[in-house]
Amino acid sequence: MHPRDPKYWMWAEALDLLQSAERLQRQFFQVGGAAAASRWEPPVDIYEFAEGLWILVALPGVVPEQLRVIIDGADIVVAGERPLPVESRKAMIHRLEIPYGRFERRIALPSGRFELLDHQLERGCLVMRLRRLG
Repeated sequence: MHPRDPKYWMWAEALDLLQSAERLQRQFFQVGGAAAASRWEPPVDIYEFAEGLWILVALPGVVPEQLRVIIDGADIVVAGERPLPVESRKAMIHRLEIPYGRFERRIALPSGRFELLDHQLERGCLVMRLRRLG
């Protein structure tokens, strides 16, 4: 199913909405106590080319030392932590919309086998390049 094919457009949109709803449910209704519930999932964009994939993960404020990227079967897992700014510890917080703490995002890769060529933080985004194998 090609996402730009009008014949499948509504189906693709419905699947995207379902995945978003499942992600929200996991984020807010996790079983496993406070540690599990404190995880958040960053937004992701995936671009597919003939030679492989280009994946962007929005992670402003995350430093490379707080980041882990692994390929796990047919998924790529991005995990780490974005700590609260040191200055906020003494502040009275009026609004806190930016998620902090531990995060993990498991991204299902399109069919095929891929190798992670490189990943780096650029302008608040994790940019990953994956090469298609075979």
